[in-house]
This record gives sequence, C-alpha cells and structure tokens, in this order.
Amino acid sequence: MSLIYGDPYMTVTDAATTTPTWKYSVADMVKVGEGQTDDYWSLRVKMPYHRIQYQFAVEGSDGQHVLLSDRGIRADTAENRLKNNFRVPYFQEVDRVKTPDWAKTTVWYQIFPERFANGDQSNDPQGVKPWNPEDHPGREDFYGGDLQGVLDHLDDLQRLGINGLYFCPIFKASSNHKYDTIDYFDIDPDFGDKDLFERLVNEAHRRGMKVMLDAVFNHIGYQSLQWQDVLKNGDSSRFASWFHINSYPLTPFNDPSNNGGNPQYDTFAFEPHMPKLNTANPDVQDYLLEIATYWIKTFDIDAWRLDVANEVDHHFWRRFYQATQQCKKDFLVIGEVWHSSQPWLNGDQFSGVMNYAFTEQVEEHFLTSQQTAQNMVELLTDQLMMYRQQNAQVMLNTLDSHDTARILTVAGGDEKRALQALAFIFTQTGMPCIYYGTEMGMSGDNDPDCRKPMDWSQLGQPIWQKVHEIVQFRRDYAQLLGTGSTRLSVNSTGLIKVERVGSAHLTAYFNTTNNAVPLSMEPKLAQGYDGENLAPKGFVIEVI
Repeated sequence: MSLIYGDPYMTVTDAATTTPTWKYSVADMVKVGEGQTDDYWSLRVKMPYHRIQYQFAVEGSDGQHVLLSDRGIRADTAENRLKNNFRVPYFQEVDRVKTPDWAKTTVWYQIFPERFANGDQSNDPQGVKPWNPEDHPGREDFYGGDLQGVLDHLDDLQRLGINGLYFCPIFKASSNHKYDTIDYFDIDPDFGDKDLFERLVNEAHRRGMKVMLDAVFNHIGYQSLQWQDVLKNGDSSRFASWFHINSYPLTPFNDPSNNGGNPQYDTFAFEPHMPKLNTANPDVQDYLLEIATYWIKTFDIDAWRLDVANEVDHHFWRRFYQATQQCKKDFLVIGEVWHSSQPWLNGDQFSGVMNYAFTEQVEEHFLTSQQTAQNMVELLTDQLMMYRQQNAQVMLNTLDSHDTARILTVAGGDEKRALQALAFIFTQTGMPCIYYGTEMGMSGDNDPDCRKPMDWSQLGQPIWQKVHEIVQFRRDYAQLLGTGSTRLSVNSTGLIKVERVGSAHLTAYFNTTNNAVPLSMEPKLAQGYDGENLAPKGFVIEVI
C-alpha cells in the first residue's frame, strides 16, 4: 500500500510536451492493524501549505495493482494518478481536534459518594443502614457515604497510584445516586457543603489528582423548582418550554387516572421522576452553561463527565465545549455514549467518551469467554481505528461502573481472570478507570448490587497490592502508554500480543488459553509467569 500525495496546486512541466501536470510524491504506508473485515495502514506526512490531495496505490494478494481514489477503484495508470484524488482543500486549523495532554497520563478512580466512606455521621440521612460491605443494597437504601469520607481517604487513593477522581453526581437530589438533580448549584447536604468540596478539590490538587464531576443535563429531578412549577402552573408555567410535555393537565405520575401511571412527558428512559429537559431551548442552554462554568470558575474542577450525552442537543454541546474551554485551558469533556461516537468527536463537542464498546469486547473474551481471542483483537482494532488518535488517547476505559456488574462477578469470582483483564486495559490506548472497590476485590451484580458499601477491611491486602502494582506500572510508563502507538495480534501459540511503541517499546502477552505456553521475557509486571512458561490466566509485560 502506497500513498500518492501532493499539494493540489503544485505542478511540474513535462519537458517533451511543455504541459504542466500535478506534482506528486509516493510513500510506502505501514500496516498497523487487522480488523474483522479491513486492514489498516498508516503514514504521517507534512504539508507546508495546509492542503493536500491524495489517493492510494494498492497491490492485491493476486499481484494486481489498482488506485483507490475519490471516484472509487481504478486502474493504476499514469493518467489516473493525476486525477480523481481525495482532497482536503485547506486545513483551517492544523490542530483542530485537541485533547488535554494531562488526561493521557491519568488513571481515574470512580467514586459513588454514598457508598465510598462515611466520614461525618452528623449528616447521615434518616434511616441510614449500618455500613456493611456484605449487604445487598436496595434501590432506596442509604449508608451515609459523604465527601468527608473521600477527603479522609485521599492518602489511600494516592498510595494506590490514582491521579484522577471521577465523582458520580454530588449535587442536591432526593435519591442515593443523585441522578435526579434538585439543585445543580448546591452540594447535597447528605454529602457535605461547598466549603468541604472546595477543601476536597484543593487537597486532591495538592496530591496531583484531577477532579471530574458528573453533569446530568439530559434530565432533571422531579422535586426540582422548575418541574414543580410546571406541575403547579401547567402550560402557563415559565418553565413549560423547558420540557417535552405531550398533554395537559399534568397529573402525578403515580396517579391511576394518568394512563395507568405512564407520564405525560418525555423522561430519561421510563423514569417518571426524571423529566427530560428540552436542551434545544436557548433558556435551558443558558441555564446549564451557567452551571457548567460555575463549578469550573468557583472550585477549579478539571473535567465534566456528561450523563446520557447522546440524547442531548448537539448545538448545546458545542456551546458547552466552547464555554468550558474558555474557562480553563485543557479542560476535559467526557460523554456517556454507549455506541459509535464520531459525531461528537470532531473537536467541537467532547474530548472522548466512556469506551463501552471497548469494555464489552474485553469482558466477552477475558471474563466470560464468549468470543475468541482473534475475534476480540480484530474488534478492538476496528474500535481503535474508528477515531482520531488524539480522541482515542482520552477515551475512558472501564471494566465496570455504577451501571454494571463488577468485574469479579462477571468473571465468576475468578480473581486471576479479573486481574488479567484489568492489566490488559492498563496496556491499551485510552485512560484506564477503576471503579471503587475493585482494589478490595469487591463483588456485586447489576445495579443496585454493584453499589455496596466500600470494604475498607481489604486495604493493603494481597488483592489491593496486585491492583496497586498494575496502577503503578501504568504511572511508571505513563508517557509511552498515554501516547504511543498500539498494535494487537494473536500469535501462533494463541497468546494475545500487545505492542506499544513510543518513548520506549512495550511487549505484553496474555494467556487466555487452557495451557501453559513457553515464553522468554524480562518482565516489568507479570502474573503466572515463572521465567520460562506463561500459565493460563497469566500475563507478562516487558519494556525495552
């Protein structure tokens, strides 16, 4: 595969005919990955006048030579090389898609505040349950976790190697999860107050930790001032146009006369206590932008994670991105999108997204054996090549969260499989994220069972030490793993091979077969490796 390229206005005159023709160069491309149906080739070129036209010269496995151009596949002739090129007329901004450099070297830790630690019992909600990591929480249960609890354990998180704190919602709300916001400008009193939050952010920053908050802008809480005004005043409410209301008069969502309890308004999913905001409304946009910038300007947060981001107006996200970048250089914006996300990743909306497609492929091979190693590698390669490199470097790579079963449970309680999967995502392009309690070996089924109170009795125990080693490895080689190229493959013995090339050269092997495989490596990090053989569920990572 070769690239035929040049400036569209650069010509050379043929000596025989004195006719000017397009001047082009030819450069060989490098194969960088193999997906399910496509191979991927890459080449970096620099154009001095910020424009380019190009096409590809392809040699088939049968020896046939063709050109792939803007008009499709054509014969590779001298005439065809001069026309029908792809063209980028002018790079308006050479680095139009920018993502924060600091994020590429960050290891995130997701905190569900109500279940992380109870540092101040004086703000416990009524009916709080005893702190029991073996409990199976109900949807309405409270255990008393708060921001003081996070502040009390910052040193523990620092020892683990964490340098990014990702908080589930902390704003005033009626539920334990706080995704039903009542007041975006206030800390929920069950968690503390603004003075405490300011102290927490300052202490995190002092330890080199970034802070990311959860923005729930797709919907608002049933008890919010805005929605209560609509319930009271109907279509004469000044907030009526803030929502998607299908009929009046509104009745309580649990009123039997209301079509069996079905809401008369659009909601998040089918949650009647979370009415959906009309984010195309300029007044709603202005209100939400005031919130977004307030927490940056007042408390110096570093990032927003955007809940249900794919259901919010694109125009609003463009305004949101501009407003946050104007507040703070290199501010990070991560969207919650569970499917292909390119429309949001063109430099004007999000930096990256929660990489659920990545998560699913890893889990289906490493944790549940639902797909082969080869299939996983191909799908992950397709996923990696779907986005610009600068976006891929700040995708949020998780294995579990407050929305999903914990990795140890998905792995059937097999600690070695869970650790192998965790080590794998820490070698990949993107920002790794640990869900609270993973380092404690916590289990839990789908929501709400994945939200058990933190098991602090396991602090410093063997499972904690193993997770710490994985985190510390990522931190030790942050530059390489945050920005270097990635190549995935499966070798002849069935081992998954990861190569990262940048400031150094990393080679890692993961054994998901049923047999020990002979291997000679000088490991920086390993599991199940004795110097000669890599055991099933093992991994070994070498850096040169």
